[in-house]
Amino acid sequence: MKKFIYAVLFLAAGSFIFSSCEKETTPGPVLPEDLVAEQSENGQIIEGKYIVVFRDEAVSGLKSALTYPEKKARVMDEVKTLLKEKTIQPEAVEFTYAASIQGFAGALDEDQYQALLKHDKVKYIEPDRIIALSPPLDIQKKKDDGGDPPPQESPWGITRVNGGVDGAGKTAWIIDTGIDTDHPDLNVDTDLGTSVFTRPPNNTIEDGNGHGTHVAGTIAALHNEIGVVGVAAGATVVPVKVLGKNGSGSISGVIAGVDFVASNASPGDVANMSLGGPIYQSLDDAVIAAAKKEIIFTLAAGNEADDANNHSPARANGTNVYTISAMGLGDIWAYFSNYGNPPVDFCAPGVGILSTYKDGGYAIMSGTSMAAPHAAGVLLLGEAISDGPVTDDPDNSPDPIIVHSTAD
Repeated sequence: MKKFIYAVLFLAAGSFIFSSCEKETTPGPVLPEDLVAEQSENGQIIEGKYIVVFRDEAVSGLKSALTYPEKKARVMDEVKTLLKEKTIQPEAVEFTYAASIQGFAGALDEDQYQALLKHDKVKYIEPDRIIALSPPLDIQKKKDDGGDPPPQESPWGITRVNGGVDGAGKTAWIIDTGIDTDHPDLNVDTDLGTSVFTRPPNNTIEDGNGHGTHVAGTIAALHNEIGVVGVAAGATVVPVKVLGKNGSGSISGVIAGVDFVASNASPGDVANMSLGGPIYQSLDDAVIAAAKKEIIFTLAAGNEADDANNHSPARANGTNVYTISAMGLGDIWAYFSNYGNPPVDFCAPGVGILSTYKDGGYAIMSGTSMAAPHAAGVLLLGEAISDGPVTDDPDNSPDPIIVHSTAD
């Protein structure tokens, strides 16, 4: 039997206390999300790799294609024609995009880059970059040697947004590090899930990092007398793995995940993106285009205590796109949270958040990565309202606090 683990992630300056004895949990220590990639990598250019975005209608017959593979095949045909003109081998292509933006990502030399940049079917080209989660400062874990799951608790954030509501029949797509597929507190659709990676150990939908599983639990942990309960309890969660075990990936891979969701999700589904980096037009454009298909996107504002307009995809604005800032107990602004109206739409709990974790465990984490899934759960339920403003918002335009409407 799998042992159940509590992981508590500490920031040295934090002084919150978590008590597992209470029915409603209070925040643990303040900390950045559980990431193990070096923060200095985030946003670094991947030499020789580019994202090429086509102009609208550049790919003929795309709208008549019935399936996602057919659409990608149409795009690939156009790519091959384009590459042949510029003496570029098709093997250089890593991803094709057909359901959000149209285009591809792959390896180009300087001459090929310059030639494609001038092509009448190319809208723009951006260098590919690393996208990485921030490293934890400390991790402490406790194991229950008996192997039994802990009794269910209601995390303070779930209570604050009026969560714990039945979410059965609803679907959330977790664009992240994967999900612990056999976690006893989650309803994971392994058939719909995907990984953008092609080589081990990241080419499965399993979560070797913990971040994606934590996000999934806040949205949809089961109401089953063990562990925790999510905002939309029992909703189906679908892993879309774009970040590896070390919490890093590429912008091109993240766009591939968004493109996959754009093709496979249904209207009313929610896609959560608790990740981000520097300004990146192709990523923003992909999110905005996917959201036009009536898929709701929740985006973490970011943890730099900076204007969210300086970060993607947080700065993306469009129909069905919501950027979420973070707060702690007492509706007080989280010092690390990015800000700005626009693009921030709502504030949600993001300090000392208890949720599911990898290896069947549970963890307390903090960050706008934790705030966004609270909003995702509320929006998945379909009745989102504001319950007053957050206190001490640094932009002097207090974000409204998102909660589920309890009105009949």
